[in-house]
Amino acid sequence: MNTIFRNIVLAALLLAFVVVVLGAYVRLSDAGLGCPDWPGCYGHIIGVPETDTEVANANTNFDRTVEAPKAWKEMIHRYFAGTLGVLIFIISIFLFRKDENGERHIFAGVLLSSALLFQALLGMWTVTLQLKPLIVMGHLLGGFFLFNLIAWQFLRTTSRKPKLSLNLAKSLFNISVLTAFILVGQIALGGWVSSNYAALACVDFPQCQQSWWPPMDFKDAFVLWRGLGVDYEFGVLDHPARVAIHYVHRIGAVVATVALLFYATRLWKHADAQGLLKMNALVMLGLLTLQVSLGISNVVFKLPLAVAVLHNGVALLLLFSLVASIYMLRSARTSY
Repeated sequence: MNTIFRNIVLAALLLAFVVVVLGAYVRLSDAGLGCPDWPGCYGHIIGVPETDTEVANANTNFDRTVEAPKAWKEMIHRYFAGTLGVLIFIISIFLFRKDENGERHIFAGVLLSSALLFQALLGMWTVTLQLKPLIVMGHLLGGFFLFNLIAWQFLRTTSRKPKLSLNLAKSLFNISVLTAFILVGQIALGGWVSSNYAALACVDFPQCQQSWWPPMDFKDAFVLWRGLGVDYEFGVLDHPARVAIHYVHRIGAVVATVALLFYATRLWKHADAQGLLKMNALVMLGLLTLQVSLGISNVVFKLPLAVAVLHNGVALLLLFSLVASIYMLRSARTSY
């Protein structure tokens, strides 16, 4: 595999992780509307309004008062995302061209570029639709999806494959895909919690509101579309609806934890001679333990910003560990 291509993919992968974590930091520090327009900030493509004249003009021309610290958080995130976009387009060009084996990877290139463009649209809609929860959750999932598309290309640059029988590889592959769906569902629930400001709807653990089944409004909690023109900053739901969202996320955490534990132990049990899957299982179990601890800490310590941001980052790494095992099992399954 071309060394230049591999290095560019690795750089994009690391930058994509930074962009996702920065996005979580922007969202969790309530800076998602730090810039009320897109792609600029109060009409500024470079920087944000800082002088008295610039701030006065911005406050006159926009409905939202300038808060420079929040605006800078949002713009720094956009600059990193823009740089990532350039790298992704370069990767796509490489995929459209013939590699050293004379093959083109047109589908992968189109998928990567399309995912990038749609993610940019979601970023724009996050601002223009004033933090609509469905869009914010979609933007989060889009970032995770884009990261793992890049990760797939990085994994493709490696040649090591686990040594498994065909039947075992197929069985583990099927379990891995099912586990991935469960984990993505739990990540989506986490995004719904965050975008509806429901993280502190339950402030005790393991109970919620000192009850195992507190008053909850499930009907209002999961309405995906509430029309346009609503400012969703700090949430619009009543407390029982937020409790319902939070509680479902807790239940999802139990389901996802059980699924990941089952899958990781299966990987460990059937580890290949090279230890690829055994190492992957260990990483997955370590990340799972850390993620559960962070989730509990978010409640017990009332959502510290650093812990909440790390909770997003570890979720991304946990999904990546699962995707890596899927790639290895797919390679083993198709190598016969």
